[in-house]
Parts: sequence; structure tokens; C-alpha cells
Amino acid sequence: MFPDEFIIRTKGLLRDEYEALESALESQPPVSFRINPHKFPACLPHDPLYPAGNAPAGHEKVPWCETGYYLPQRPSFTSDPLFHAGAYYVQEASSMFLEQVLAGVVADAESSRKRLMALDLCAAPGGKSTHLLSLLPRGSLLVSNEVIRSRSAILAENMTKWGWAGHITTSNDPKDFGKLKHAFDIILADLPCSGEGMFRKDPAGRSEWSVNGVKLCASRQRRIVRDAWDALKPGGLLIYSTCTFNTEENEDNVYALALETGAEIVPVAVKPEWNIAGALRHGIPACRFFPHRTRGEGFFIAAMRKNDSEETANGRRPPRHAQRGGPTATVPAEIKNMLSNPDRFRFFTGESFASGNAGGGFASGNAAVGHPSAGCVYALPEDVHAGIRAVRAETLNIISAGVLLGRFRGKDFAPSASLALSAEINRASFPSVELSCENAMRYLQRETVALPGNTPGGYILATCKNTPLGFMKNIGNRANNLYPPEWRVRRKIV
Repeated sequence: MFPDEFIIRTKGLLRDEYEALESALESQPPVSFRINPHKFPACLPHDPLYPAGNAPAGHEKVPWCETGYYLPQRPSFTSDPLFHAGAYYVQEASSMFLEQVLAGVVADAESSRKRLMALDLCAAPGGKSTHLLSLLPRGSLLVSNEVIRSRSAILAENMTKWGWAGHITTSNDPKDFGKLKHAFDIILADLPCSGEGMFRKDPAGRSEWSVNGVKLCASRQRRIVRDAWDALKPGGLLIYSTCTFNTEENEDNVYALALETGAEIVPVAVKPEWNIAGALRHGIPACRFFPHRTRGEGFFIAAMRKNDSEETANGRRPPRHAQRGGPTATVPAEIKNMLSNPDRFRFFTGESFASGNAGGGFASGNAAVGHPSAGCVYALPEDVHAGIRAVRAETLNIISAGVLLGRFRGKDFAPSASLALSAEINRASFPSVELSCENAMRYLQRETVALPGNTPGGYILATCKNTPLGFMKNIGNRANNLYPPEWRVRRKIV
């Protein structure tokens, strides 16, 4: 059952369509996912995902997303090693419409060979950030932020598993970004909301819903956008989205923010066959997804372009010397060559990150997922390093950045899971062992996995379906499992 106030309010918005919406909210939600373009088709996922063993042939495509697919039923993703390897991301289909909102901006940037600076302001657990990384032009920088520290660790894990080097993960309040005046071409604000659009996936949310909660969310959403607004470049795009139905958190907020800031609300091209609804109030261009109309959950998205008459502080690329400022670490060639294109990277130690020499300091935490400690070596793409310095990253609490190559333990250098999962890894640097799905799951549960008798000693790259999972160390009589303990799959796989 739905709260009485929710029924009354939503009937007032949808009128004759309300019964169809309520029926849809009582049905089973669709299952959808996006493939990782950097890891597919090298991987051959489990049959429930790719029965053809090559591509998602036979599964319906999400029409507004090039890499999105529906599944006829929900498999056990936890039981699939390639889920943990970042070969795909399980994401609600409506949210993938972000691709259409960004299409024009990305096309313009690619035609002019422009690198974009993007901020995902409320990014955990990482669905839209992984999608953004797949969409942005080469050389761009994505800052994925989550203010709640426990959720920022989950975000960093998912971004690391996605394997793209052009990002940093932070844990900051939105107002911290407001100090970075005119730093970003794109700000995505997928805002915390009352969650009405997710009622069928989260039945408990129905009992927690209230009108006061809606008002509180709407107020918080406006504050978050206002706090970060100064970080958007003139002419830049702010993308506002929620997963709720009411107008207070959607059209009313977008309309009020546009009036307050002088921003233009930008139309997004929509094909009629997608059955996407428009705004319910104020006559503004916006896109609404209703589960009785489209195959997905409830979702609202609108884009605001900042007035380009503002004087910009960071509108031009920094001069060459500023881009390349900051010392690099002395790293042996054999470690640099663990990356397939080491000349594209700058290398730093954990100490240089902690001191801010790489462009900004890390927050304290566990080095296994990207935090610094003595002996750690990091690699940042040259363009990303320049981007970090451009946003004056010393003001940010960085959780992870680029690729953590590994850590010196005395004279031994232990490669990290971040390197194993990176699309930049030079796989020729390590012997590898292909694991069956069963043994791969044992590995992901940090159990001991037997290696073939002819396996070389030292660090071994564990793969499944030709996709890296992490490292093991073969010491002769046994193999040490080096999968990060905080990522360990705890659910018992039958």
C-alpha cells in the first residue's frame, strides 16, 4: 500500500494515468546493465548475461544508451566474477538517459579536441560516474564526490573496478566545490530525494515517505546546487536529476534555480517511441520517466546552462608550466612499464600525494583502495594531473586518484588490485592464470586457490574469462591471495 498523501498528491499530477502508475509500481522491476567499453568484448561473461558468449545478442537494448541492455530476469550478479571485475555495471535503465543529455556537449568537445572537467557531486555508489567516464572525451577529468565517508569508500571501490584512470574520488561537502570558481564544464547533481520513483525496488521507502520529507529534500537539493554553482564555468552545464515524482523536488526546484541564477534550461532531444514524458509544471524543458510508460524506474532529469557572460577564472587551459608543475617520484622503469603507455603518465609516491605535491592531498584511510601510505606508487595521466592542479585539489579530500600501481615492502614491490583492474595495465608484465568461474569466486572470497604446477613464482595476475580480477603471489608451496580484504565477497555462493 502507498501512503494516502502520496496517492492524493500523485493523482493530482497524473490524473487518469495514476492507476496505470500504481499498477506498474506493484509489478516486478526490470533488470538492466551497462557494459564497460574498456573491458568488453575481451571478457566473455556468464551465460545469463551473454548467452551468445560474445555480445548481448538476444537481449533488448536500452534505446537511449549505446552500452545499456535489459535482461529477461535477474541473475545472481554476486555469483559472476565479471561483475566484481568491472566488466559491466548493474544500473537502472532510466538513469542511463544521462547519455542523451550529454550527447551535444561531448560531441562539441570531441570535434574541437577539448578536454572536459566534470564533477559528479553526489556520486555514490557510482552508476552515473562510471557512465560519465565512458562518455567523456579522452584526456578529460572526472571528480566523483560523496560527502558521506562510508559511502565514499564504496564509490572509490566501484570507480577502481571500472578501471579508467581519468578520475579522482573525493569526500567533500558541496560547499567546498563552490570555492573552486569556474573549474568545471559539467556538474552532475543526482540529488538525494524522497525516492518515490524507486518504491517498487524499495518497498520500505513507502512507509518512510512523508510530505515533510519531500519538503526537506527539496530544500536540501536547492542548497546543494547553490553551494556548488560557482564551480561551474560560464557556459557550462549543470545536470539536475532525482528519482522521485513530485514537482517540489523537480520542476519547482529547477525553475526557481534558473530564475535565481539566470541559467537557461536546455531542451534534450527525445524520440517519441521512448514514451518519455515532459515537465508537469512551469512549461520548462525536462524529461520524466514513469514506469507505466517506459521500461525503467521513476526518474527526472533537466539541464541548465550557466550564463556565459560571467568572467571566468579557469576558462582557459593553464599555461604549460602550470600544467606540468609539481615533482614526480623516481620510479624504476620496470614498475612504470606495468602500464601499457607509461609515457602518458606521471608517477608519485604516497608521501608526495599526502604532502600535496601531486596537486592535492589524500584523506586518511586504507591504502588498499587508493589511500596513501609509505611506499605506495601512483600513476596519473598527464592530463588528469593537470586537471587536478587546475581545480586546486589541495582543498579536496581525495580518496583515490588515477592508478595505484602498488607498494614497496622493503625491496619487494607488491602490485595492487587497482593496477590489475585498470584498463591501462600492461598484461605482458605479469604471468597470468585463467581461473574457472568456481575458482574465481573462491579467489574473490579470499580463499586459497590452487595454481597449476608449472606456474612461475612471484606475482601472478588472476583472470576469469580473460578479464583480470587481481593478484596472487606464488611462493612455491602455496599461493597468497592478495585480493583486498575490504572487497571480499562475503555472501556464500552456492
